[in-house]
Amino acid sequence: MSENNNHSDSGTDKDNLYMLGGLACIVFGAGLILSNPIVRKYLGQMGVGSLVQGALPDLDRYIKLRSM
Repeated sequence: MSENNNHSDSGTDKDNLYMLGGLACIVFGAGLILSNPIVRKYLGQMGVGSLVQGALPDLDRYIKLRSM
């Protein structure tokens, strides 16, 4: 019976490893994109601050729902 638990734990560990690896790739890719001076110039013109302020209420609502 304990062998089944080991196999399911191994699958969960592998899934977590894939998820964290994918997250690391996303963060690395975003860093590469944002390090480009042309992208920085366009983001400066768009006003990223207003986008963040618009998203904060939705993020706060999501966190409250998640904690329920």
